[in-house]
Amino acid sequence: MSTPQSRGRLGILVAGGPAPGINSGISAVTIEALNCGLEVVGIYDGYEHLALGRTDMVQLLTVDQVSRIHFQGGSILRTARRNITNNSEDLQRTVGALKALGIRYLVTIGGDGTATTSRVIAKAAKGALRIAQLPKTIDNDLPMPGGMPTFGYETARHVASEMVLNLMEDSRSTNRWYFVVVMGRGAGHLALGIGRATGATLTVIPEEFTQPQVSVADVCDVLEGAIIKRQVMGREHGVAVIAEGVGTKIDSRELATRPEVELTYDTTGRIQLSDIPLASILRREVQHRLLARGARQHITESTFGYSLRSAEPVPYDIDYTRTLGHGAVGFLLSDVQDPRLADGGLVCLLDGNLVVLPFDEIHDPSTGSTKVRLVDMGSQAYQVARDYMIRIDPEDLVNTEMLSKLAEAANMSTSDFRWRYAKAAGRGKNL
Repeated sequence: MSTPQSRGRLGILVAGGPAPGINSGISAVTIEALNCGLEVVGIYDGYEHLALGRTDMVQLLTVDQVSRIHFQGGSILRTARRNITNNSEDLQRTVGALKALGIRYLVTIGGDGTATTSRVIAKAAKGALRIAQLPKTIDNDLPMPGGMPTFGYETARHVASEMVLNLMEDSRSTNRWYFVVVMGRGAGHLALGIGRATGATLTVIPEEFTQPQVSVADVCDVLEGAIIKRQVMGREHGVAVIAEGVGTKIDSRELATRPEVELTYDTTGRIQLSDIPLASILRREVQHRLLARGARQHITESTFGYSLRSAEPVPYDIDYTRTLGHGAVGFLLSDVQDPRLADGGLVCLLDGNLVVLPFDEIHDPSTGSTKVRLVDMGSQAYQVARDYMIRIDPEDLVNTEMLSKLAEAANMSTSDFRWRYAKAAGRGKNL
């Protein structure tokens, strides 16, 4: 590598899962940093090689290399998941490798896990490194100010919404139901955003299950109840959008008893959601229930996962990430007055202006991780979405005429129906 220019070196790395807009962020950071007299070092595969002390998996980036990548999906620097926060040797090797590369400024592109790692590295560097993170995740679960989305979310919602709209037409044409599971570990933002944009029959998100753990039956009550209500309304079809994070609410001991499930855990100790065939579990259970009471309703399952993460970004995410990348460089080179930002922070936009959140401010001491932004169940935005869904509501259980129709469709007595679906009716409602 050549000798760093007078203003020093800036490194860029991508960690965690892909999201639309990564390349646009890399492009914006690189061009602005070069314009400011910095050398830009692209680091491959997140922290994977740095944690081993390697300094060879890098490349100096030029304007020619990045000027036309902003509309491409994926990541030219690739990405990887490597948790170095619980291994002091990996952490020290990472800090040492960054120092050996002459990197004074680091732009990380990632989600909540990356923010946690950025905070730890900045503290371990003891003032020798300032980090700016670009908020990347299709889950939209970082604690952004003013309700701003994380980048990648709007593209993922757009792509998935087009897919759901196709399924909705197929559902109507063939008189079948679709259970569609979409990404979103702890928060239901993506599923809810898709459901709102498409007018899906209902959306089920983890936030509506307020207990620490629920059963498969609890989730199926919501889905089966919606099917019964649609039947009463004269409709034999529908689409349910379900956040994969619902699977984390189900008791792992119950999941482990199912032959189609083989639970494994990632490097942070969390259950690998890709090992929980949630759509299949729910479809089979609801289908079994329907057959048991003589209803022949066809249900098809679908899962939207990795196909959303490396899509070409929509104009919103391109514009958003170019502004974030430009702002990250400006922040790193600025004379920071707030001591909380001395080591860096999460780069955000609020009302079109740059806002940098200190890593300590978004850190949750009780978990040791970054705070997770959940869907606000009490917000008007959610309640409007909930009111437009077709599912059993508390009003249905006190309206004598509707209750009678629902119970008849379910081949149950009115008292048994009310008892069975009372909990499901209240989920997500401000009672």
